[in-house]
Parts: sequence; C-alpha cells; structure tokens
Amino acid sequence: MNTAVVSVSHAGPHVSIQDAGRRGLMRFGVPQSGPMDRLAHAAANAALGNPAGSAAIEVSLGGLALECLSGRVSFAIAGGAFAIDHAGQRRASWTVATLDAGDRLAIRPGASGSWCYLAFAGALQVPRWLGSAATHAMSGLGGGRVVSGQKLTVGNAARRDDREGDIPRWQNPRPGGAFRATIGPQQRFFGAETVSAFLNGPWRMSDARDRMGARLTGPPIEPRSTLDMPSEAILRGSVQVAGDGVPTVLLADHQTTGGYPKIAALLDCDLDDFVQLRPQDPVVFRQVSPDEAVTEARGAASANRRYLDAISRPRGGLDWRLLNENLIGGVVDASGD
Repeated sequence: MNTAVVSVSHAGPHVSIQDAGRRGLMRFGVPQSGPMDRLAHAAANAALGNPAGSAAIEVSLGGLALECLSGRVSFAIAGGAFAIDHAGQRRASWTVATLDAGDRLAIRPGASGSWCYLAFAGALQVPRWLGSAATHAMSGLGGGRVVSGQKLTVGNAARRDDREGDIPRWQNPRPGGAFRATIGPQQRFFGAETVSAFLNGPWRMSDARDRMGARLTGPPIEPRSTLDMPSEAILRGSVQVAGDGVPTVLLADHQTTGGYPKIAALLDCDLDDFVQLRPQDPVVFRQVSPDEAVTEARGAASANRRYLDAISRPRGGLDWRLLNENLIGGVVDASGD
C-alpha cells in the first residue's frame, strides 16, 4: 500500500479532523459534528475523486503548516479565500496539487472566509468514534484536534495529475445576500416588535463563536415571559435566545437538546455561507415561509449535487488538456523549406 506521511509544523486553534459527520445518534445525546462548511468539505473530496464524506483537515483562521516527510500524494483545498504557499509557490484556495517528499504546505487566512478543508488523495489514518472520524471539539472524540508536531499518515496515497488545477467555486444564490430564516418554533415567547427587531437588525457576527454556535451583535431580543419551556430537540441553524437577549445560531457541534426558546431557524442550505463570516461581518435576515423553505432547500440540494458531480470528473492528463485547448493549429517546418 502506498503511503504518505506529513508532519504538522503549525496548527492554529480549532484545526481538526472532520468527515461528513456522525449521523443518526442525536437521539442518544451524541452531536453530529462534521464540517462547519459541508459543501466546501464535500468539494475538496469530490475534486480528488475521494469517496463522499472522507475525512479531511478542517482549517480555521489560525492556519496550518505541514511538510511531506515521505511519499507523494495529491491534495485539494476548498473553502473561503485562504492564502496557500505550496513548495514556495503562492496559490489561492480551491485548488488541486501534489505534495512530494520535502514539500511544505502552508494555509493562512486570505481575503475572506473562516474555514477551509485540506483533503488528500487517499485515506487519512485517524481514530474513529462511533463509526466516524468527525471531531467533537469539546470532548476531542473522533479524529481529534490537529496539533503542532503531529504526524499524519495517508493510506492508499495517490497522485491525481488528471485532477490538478483550480476547482470551480460554487456561489450560493442568496437573494440580496440575506440569510433566509423561518420564524419559530417558540415565537410565542417574543412580541411582534421583537420578531421585527430580529428580522431587521442590524446584526453583525460577534467574536463569541466556535464550532458549537455563533452569537450575534445587535438589538436585544428579550423573551417577554418566564422561560419555563421543557428541553426539546435542537437542530443545526436554530437561533436560540437565552435570558440575556443575545441570539445564538447553533452550528456543527450544537447540543442535542435545550430549554431556551428559538426565535427562528436559518435555512440549512444557507449555513455554509453563514459559518464563513468573520467577526464584525454584517448579517442580514430574510423571512421565508415553511413552504418556501422546503422548496428553496430542495432546489439548493439539487444544485449542490450537480456541482459536486461536475467537479468530481477527471480533467485528463497534460496531453489530454493540451489537445483539448487546441493550442496548435498545424505543423510548421522551422527550417522554412
């Protein structure tokens, strides 16, 4: 079996191993976890031809630097607009390239985005918990945090030169750049003027955010009655409001139950864009009805499938690409005869 070994020289906070998530266990109190930006994670794997949901490294704004100690392996980086330094060459994120022994790779914050994903052409040899390598940040269970000094092994490491180059970046067509939300299910705890304040803001992403949730900065959204509701199941994208009147959007590592009222829920298909916001970025909401939410979510899911299918196709080797670029229209005798 071909293997490649990489050594981590620097890993910022919140850099971890994530696969598609630990599904079907929330009823037992186990968070799903998985990538913050699920589409970018899927895109990195699809661009390499990896099985869907394969484990990859989730890189935060803290950045990541590593060196290939042995072997050769292709990699893909997708998510945000990070700055990449690969073997002394500058690249943008959303790219496929190859690491050879001795090559260094550094991923740093770029123009935008908070998360990107580094996938390898092969299988990361990492621990699994309850059948998944997804890392739950608070417990560390799963593939685990990536830390400086760590060595990672890629099994079945391969070079995929027929896939190298830029990855087309998918843009979520959110009307007006607003994040779509349905109101409820506990709107009874909030007056009409409070619901209006939530929808109209103005809001900004705060510094208080992690893989569990993100608090927003804006007008107080205070419940109008005693919080006496029983705990109930919580979903990703729920906007929960505690007694301090600060709304929190729950994300990948959210708790499975909670007793605070939820004033709204963001559409699941908008959450990948939401998590890429940086502190102080503006947040605008647009209310949609439950029926509209279902229709728009189904449309987004279909578009995402088409996008992932398109980028999963090999481009062909160098000869194939030169041929298809039609760079040469004929043969010229350099001697002039």
